[in-house]
Amino acid sequence: MKRAPARDIILLFVTTRLILVMVTYVAYILLTAPKYSTAPVNTLALLASWNHWDAANYVRIAQFGYQTPYDVAFFPLFPLLIAAIAHILGNWSYLLVGTLISNGTLLGALFVLYQLAADAGGDLVGRRTLLYLCIFPTAFFFFAPYNEPLFLLLSTSIFLALRRQRWWLAGLFGFLASLTRSPGILLVVPFIAELWLSRDSITASRQKMLLRVLPVLLIPLGTLLYAIYCWHISGNPLDFVAVQSHWGRHTTWPWQGIFLSLASIFWYQPFGSFSEVHNVLDLSATIAFITLAILGRNKLRASYSIWLAVLLIFILISPAVATNDPLESNQRFILEMFPAFITLAMIGIKHPRLHQGIMLVFPTLLATLSILFIMNRWIV
Repeated sequence: MKRAPARDIILLFVTTRLILVMVTYVAYILLTAPKYSTAPVNTLALLASWNHWDAANYVRIAQFGYQTPYDVAFFPLFPLLIAAIAHILGNWSYLLVGTLISNGTLLGALFVLYQLAADAGGDLVGRRTLLYLCIFPTAFFFFAPYNEPLFLLLSTSIFLALRRQRWWLAGLFGFLASLTRSPGILLVVPFIAELWLSRDSITASRQKMLLRVLPVLLIPLGTLLYAIYCWHISGNPLDFVAVQSHWGRHTTWPWQGIFLSLASIFWYQPFGSFSEVHNVLDLSATIAFITLAILGRNKLRASYSIWLAVLLIFILISPAVATNDPLESNQRFILEMFPAFITLAMIGIKHPRLHQGIMLVFPTLLATLSILFIMNRWIV
């Protein structure tokens, strides 16, 4: 595999972090300080402006543990990492530690993802994949204390380990991923796909076959351990699934959320309303990544396409049908679908005008949505 261009990756990472810091500084001060005022805004509030929605839940769980019945929806590895470090630094540090972990794991994910993308299409595909990921309209979630960057690091790492036939290491990454997010257990599917692709070497001896098949069991072990914990505190081992109804999520046919979103946009929500625009963005992101999955099926390794399909099905069968935005959070969930970004990079290289459009639209939306998030006006 090609060696990752460390300096360029770090430069992309630092540049996009600095842009988000500058957006936070300018937007928060201008939108919270009195007009034409000379009084300074509390600079500590700049960091706190990223402590909204799930970020606030993860930080609170890290500091105080699972307090409410709905907290079990948030898987434990990310808050455990925050707690482990913040416990040493002190109570003041939980939000800062969560932010640093998110950004640090994103940097690690960029290095791993480059290897996967470059292996799939060469150096330019690798670089373009990272660029599109970092400037994606909802990439601000990689800056906030959310568990998406940690999950991206672990899920890409399992694929890199599988490509190198490091089966036990892949199983370990899968175990940690299943402790990070509920879709982590689904990594069993691409793991088995890679085993099948390597079946000729695996079946050479019974001992070798056993040693390569056993690591896949580590992946559901993470979910099992969390289920045992849920059973201990609530009596329901699948409580992390049951509480999804609190956010209006229910299992349904994969197309129902899309139909409900279309109905919400064109029928139920008034034209020009906040909910209408939110629906448009969520639906657009969902349709775009379904399209990328279709376009990439013959461009990518089979296990990558399988993983992308599995993640898409996962978010499509559990829409928020009891809310005004049935596809709520999809524009955040798709950040984890790294094969789609590889496909987008390949298409962008082949069609320069598409690349130019992406370079115009993505950063503009990223800045806009980042401002909405720090002003506590954006829910995904």
